[in-house]
Amino acid sequence: MTVTADQEVRQVVVTDLKRTQIVMYAGAGGDFNPLHTDEPFATRIAGHPTVMAHGMLTMGLAGRVLTDWFGHENIRRYRARFKAPVWPGDTITATATVTSVDTVDGQRRAELTLSAVNAAGVEVLSGSATAIVADQGEQA
Repeated sequence: MTVTADQEVRQVVVTDLKRTQIVMYAGAGGDFNPLHTDEPFATRIAGHPTVMAHGMLTMGLAGRVLTDWFGHENIRRYRARFKAPVWPGDTITATATVTSVDTVDGQRRAELTLSAVNAAGVEVLSGSATAIVADQGEQA
């Protein structure tokens, strides 16, 4: 695959995030914090408009732009910072941008930045990643 610096891929990673997806993530991740699962707690006690998605759910969804581009087997590092809450009903678009491509230990590696925004354009996640750039038909 040909990958060059400044190359960018933008992808809608979730449309109309459902509460069920948030609850399913809570079960899979074992994080039953009431901010994510208990509407009365989230609204009356914490003062939020509703329950919010887990940061790690947002990170996983945003990471789809990386795995769809490079393949999950080629992602070597992925870091993220959660910048704003993600709510039920949100649509999230992730953008990965190649900052450099180098050869390390005989493997071509792409360094990337990552950003995810909601439909209003608010950045909900920023991050970085390293991916092995495999040739067509090759897996790292």
